[in-house]
Amino acid sequence: MEAIQSLANHLLVAMPSLHDPFFSRSVTYVCEHNEQGALGLVLSLPLEATYDELFKHLNIETEDNIDSRVLLAGGPVDRERGFILHSPLGNWESSLAISNDIALSTSEDILKAIAKRQGPEDVVITLGYAGWEEGQLEKEIEENSWLFAPADKDIIFRTRPEERWLKATQLLGIDWTQISEQDGHA
Repeated sequence: MEAIQSLANHLLVAMPSLHDPFFSRSVTYVCEHNEQGALGLVLSLPLEATYDELFKHLNIETEDNIDSRVLLAGGPVDRERGFILHSPLGNWESSLAISNDIALSTSEDILKAIAKRQGPEDVVITLGYAGWEEGQLEKEIEENSWLFAPADKDIIFRTRPEERWLKATQLLGIDWTQISEQDGHA
């Protein structure tokens, strides 16, 4: 069997034809991709809950100033579990280095540091993740459900969730506002 090329540290950009309610016009950061499947975090679906509300729910002490950044729905799998995408890597209890400067952490120590404003400079917190079984992501790419591009820290950490899909398509050199979503027939 031919080895797959890993899409870890890439952005999956949903094609306009992908109408799944969770993934429509989404951008997903691929954290892990190998022969067994893939794991990613959807970065474009804000929840109504804020970081501050999460800290209160977990009884994590915070600084006085409220952290109003919104949590994201990271995917339809394990939606009660938090995932922290961050840069720089740091030295946290449970982390997976995805690139030289982006990691995925799931431990409480990083949440406590974020709450005290002592955490990583760039942070995205999601609830849940997106998962693909062996060969599933490759099949979806072949079916033109996704485009992919190298990760872009500006899109991941400094672009509003609602604007990430458009920014990611622009990164690929595509302006969807100029393309009709209707099928053409001659």
